[in-house]
Amino acid sequence: MAKKTIMLVCSAGMSTSLLVTKMQKAAEDKGLEADIFAVSASDADNHLESKSVDVLLLGPQVRFMKAQFEQKLAPKGIPLDIINMADYGMMNGEKVLAQAEALIK
Repeated sequence: MAKKTIMLVCSAGMSTSLLVTKMQKAAEDKGLEADIFAVSASDADNHLESKSVDVLLLGPQVRFMKAQFEQKLAPKGIPLDIINMADYGMMNGEKVLAQAEALIK
């Protein structure tokens, strides 16, 4: 499978960076090539312009922004979802990675 680019968006990009680390480990364990990174909601547009993103996941704390991201992503055909609150709280990299993979397929 080709390398997948997974973008996580949260309010500041801080708490999500730990989740990124766990997702990267889960991807390595599965033998998946993935570029997984977290950005703040205010910086998301810059990254969407400069990077080819396969899927975008919103942190539960920015779920209210889903509609505005849907408008931005629809023309690009990028799937979008909100990270499950329990998986986010538990920093469950495997489950969040599986959620991203399901959206890409």
